[in-house]
Amino acid sequence: MPVPGITVETILKDHEDLKLVLLTGEQGLTNRINNAEINRPGLSLTGFFDFFANDRIQILGKGEWAYLNSLSPEKLTDITDQFFQFHLNCIIYTHGNEPQLPFVEKAKEKGIPLFVTQVSTHRFITLISQILDRALAPRTMRHGVLIEVFGIGTLLTGRSGVGKSETALELIERGHRLVADDMVEIRRLSESYLIGSCSDLLRHHMEIRGLGILNIKDLFGVGSVRDHKLIELIINLKEWEEGGGDYERTGIEQSMEDILGVSVPYIEIPVKPGRNIPIIVETAAMNQRLRKMGKNSAKEFSNKLTSYIQQSKIETNPVKD
Repeated sequence: MPVPGITVETILKDHEDLKLVLLTGEQGLTNRINNAEINRPGLSLTGFFDFFANDRIQILGKGEWAYLNSLSPEKLTDITDQFFQFHLNCIIYTHGNEPQLPFVEKAKEKGIPLFVTQVSTHRFITLISQILDRALAPRTMRHGVLIEVFGIGTLLTGRSGVGKSETALELIERGHRLVADDMVEIRRLSESYLIGSCSDLLRHHMEIRGLGILNIKDLFGVGSVRDHKLIELIINLKEWEEGGGDYERTGIEQSMEDILGVSVPYIEIPVKPGRNIPIIVETAAMNQRLRKMGKNSAKEFSNKLTSYIQQSKIETNPVKD
C-alpha cells in the first residue's frame, strides 16, 4: 500500500495544539506533505541553497527571524526571491514572531500557506514530528482480527471461516479488548514497532456469521475496545490436518513473520472441534509476556532435560581410578 501524504489543511484543522494561525496562502492548503522530517532553513537564508530541503515543512524560529530582521531591505528582498523560487508546501513562524513583509507578499503571490504559532520552536518541532510520523508511516492492510490479550497485541489470522471472529468474541467476553476485526491497518512507527488499528467506519464493530454486524463497544462497554495497539504476536488459526500435520511440539525456537520489515513472533494453532482456542490464545499471550521478560519455558525444560541425561550417564558409568 503506498504511503499517503497529509495535506496542510489537515494539519491546520485536526491539530489545535499546534496553535497555527494562517496569515496568507489559502489556495495552497491542499499542498501535500510527503516527508516526515522538517527543515529549519537557516543556512539557506544566507544564500546557500545547494542542499535546500524544500520538500519539508519550513520552520523559522527565533534565530531565522532575527537574522532576516538584520538584513537590509535590498538583501531581504533578494533572499526572499531566491527562497520562493523553490516549491514549498508551507512556512511556519514560531514564538508568535511576525513574518517579514516580503515573505508575506511572496507567500500570497505563490499561494504558499504562511502560518504563525505561539508555540516555541522546540515544542512545535516535537509536536509536528509526532503528527507526521504517524500520518506518513509505512502501512499495509491484513485480513484478521487484532485483539489485546493480557496487554499483548495479538493478531489472529487464518482463512475466512476458520473462527477468528468467534475466538475474538469469546476473548472479549473474558475481559480482553478488541482493536480491529476483518481488516487491520498496520503502520510501522519505527524499525521495530508495528501499530495496528481499524478504519473509522469499521471501528468497534465485528461480524459474526449467523448474527451479523455487532457493535462491541455498545454490547460490552467502553472497556472492551481500544483504538490501536502495538502488534507483538501473530497467531495463525489453521484447520487441523489428519495425521497430525507439521505442528510445533516444543516451542524452543520461535518462528517469526515479517511485516513491513519488522519481525513479529508467529504461532500456528491447529483448529478442530473440542479444542478450546480462546484459552490457547490466552496462554500464548501470557507465554509471549514471559519471553519478553527473558524467560523461555521450553528452553529451560530442554536445559533441565539435558542436564538430567548427562547426570544419568555419569551415575551409570562412574569414572574409575
